[in-house]
Amino acid sequence: MNAALYARVSTKDKGQDVSNQLRQLREFCRKQGWEIVEEYVDRASGKHSDRERFQAMFAAASRRKFDLVLFWSLDRFSREGTVETLQHLQRLTSYGVAWRSFTEQYLDSTGIFKDAVIGILAAVAKQERVRLSERVHAGLERAKAQGRIGGRPRVRRERDKDAKRIRQMREEGQSYREIAEDLGRSTMDVYRVGMTLGCKGPE
Repeated sequence: MNAALYARVSTKDKGQDVSNQLRQLREFCRKQGWEIVEEYVDRASGKHSDRERFQAMFAAASRRKFDLVLFWSLDRFSREGTVETLQHLQRLTSYGVAWRSFTEQYLDSTGIFKDAVIGILAAVAKQERVRLSERVHAGLERAKAQGRIGGRPRVRRERDKDAKRIRQMREEGQSYREIAEDLGRSTMDVYRVGMTLGCKGPE
């Protein structure tokens, strides 16, 4: 099996280095008899998906350059939240690429607990979406009561660099997930921009 390694440390993680992660991941692959075809390393916060090597990994995965992505732990892979992290894992699966956490054996798309883990993550993600919707609704109601439109003053609404494109793509009927993948941004980020623009259409 051809494997790709993903390792990450934050710029705020003083004294930490990816070498420890990579050493353990390489040794694990050696024991499994997997060939490492690429190593993707980011030194950036895991709270955003616009990490250079993270995006490069997905681009290669879409072309089936490898069969599996091995990461040290889920929080090294992504710290964007359950919804976004689940979408990243599902995206790899949609490409036909497996994934596995080195330190969390139950996070293995090739293992016997795959369906159970995905089910739990999906349930948590659903609850997060419900809470987000409730917060957005409450925010809009509060903004309306304060005499604002769309939840934010107009001067802030137009600041996002992709605002115009997001509005156009929503009017064309594209979902927030499709727009996020096209722009290389998280779905929740695009959703928030869309809500401030008053976009309508399918989710």
